[in-house]
Amino acid sequence: MTDTQPDPESVDIAVASTSGTAVLTVHARGGERPVDLDRDPPFGWWPAIAIALVAFIDRVEINLIAGALPAIQDHFGFSDTVAGAIPTAAAIAGAALLLPAGRLADRAPRVATVVVVVLIWSLCSVLSGLATTFVMFFLVRIAIGGAGQLYNPPASSLIADYYPSSARGKAFGFERAGYYMGLPAGVIIGGAVAEALDWRAVFFIAAAPGLVIAALMATVKEPVRGLGDRIDRLRGAASAGGAADAEAVLSHAPAHDLRGSIISDARRLLGIPTLRGVIAAQALLSLGVAGIFYWLPTFLERTENLGYDAASGLAGGVGGTGIVVGILLGSRLGDRRTVGGWRIRVAGVFLTAGTVGLTGAVLLPGVPVRVGMIAIACAGFAGAIPNLTAAAADVVPMTSRGMGFALLQFLTTLGGAFGPFLIGFLSDLLDSLPLAMLGLLPPLFLAIGVLARARSAYDADLAATR
Repeated sequence: MTDTQPDPESVDIAVASTSGTAVLTVHARGGERPVDLDRDPPFGWWPAIAIALVAFIDRVEINLIAGALPAIQDHFGFSDTVAGAIPTAAAIAGAALLLPAGRLADRAPRVATVVVVVLIWSLCSVLSGLATTFVMFFLVRIAIGGAGQLYNPPASSLIADYYPSSARGKAFGFERAGYYMGLPAGVIIGGAVAEALDWRAVFFIAAAPGLVIAALMATVKEPVRGLGDRIDRLRGAASAGGAADAEAVLSHAPAHDLRGSIISDARRLLGIPTLRGVIAAQALLSLGVAGIFYWLPTFLERTENLGYDAASGLAGGVGGTGIVVGILLGSRLGDRRTVGGWRIRVAGVFLTAGTVGLTGAVLLPGVPVRVGMIAIACAGFAGAIPNLTAAAADVVPMTSRGMGFALLQFLTTLGGAFGPFLIGFLSDLLDSLPLAMLGLLPPLFLAIGVLARARSAYDADLAATR
């Protein structure tokens, strides 16, 4: 099934240059409406907030296991290597489905796709709590990993369509805030519920919010593809030459091309230098972030002699605070400019701060010091990623954004998949979890260098896309 989209050449547009408004078709199923060209979020923030809730419940469910991991290990009796293999196998399963999901996102109704994915998560969460053997538990976690990343290509495509370039940093900031707030929230809930009740209750509790968020997501209307880009062109044309130029710009908007294979689409998009750099940097960053949040409660438990409920609560609370600060600062700074590779430069600064914070958290002993360093690390990583995502949206053509975000998520998912496993393997090999955590640092420093190279190509790639 494909969504019904108006032909860009047949969209009836009227521009009132004196009032800064335009009348155009906004939703795939709906008539024309006036749009305020001077407002950064022309349609409000609800679409971004709804998608942020989806990202939040996704990460909560995925990270419940991190908070309850010691209890689950005690019940089933598996090693650290096996513990690290659980999220790795789940992430690989999700990555395997991402490119088909990206192709689907460029062709099918995206809102409906996201709603169905959330409902599948809720079912798999219940099945996790019902597992009677480790094999059953492992297979269910793989299944939820397969579904877990499928919301990203259609959701990111929706954000890029609802928000013009000047507001994309904030819009993706909402989504990334939900995503990264879900990491500590899942850890806190998992540890607290496992301590108070039982590890099985952890997964039952996550199912009900999933149903509510699916219903909220269903209230978002499917936008016309490329809507945000049309608003950008309308703004530029109206300021330069008024209504006639605006109509001329939009009459040459690219059609939605359904031809080509997944491989050919991927090769074409990977020919964009900025996108390649963003993907490589986020893959390396995800390797570190996934490893941090999966093992952080266990790390604090072993190094500072904390109970796993206290360790998960401390890691989650401090991490959540850092994430909020990073999202607010990163989004605000990133949207100040859209040229000169500014967003990538801001992302590089935040990534550097996060990497230094993580280094301190691993090497410097004592709860207060580790807590401070963890907050800095989380703030840095949270401030970097929405800017990178917005930069990717800027340089990917509007008719291929589903596939573009699928490529981004595919390779970053693979990067993140090996973070928990790498630490678990090194922990068993070296008989030291702190030493194993040091294995995350070289990829993060490498990501900083990759971003420095990608920044120089941004302006040319942005011009080519527009």
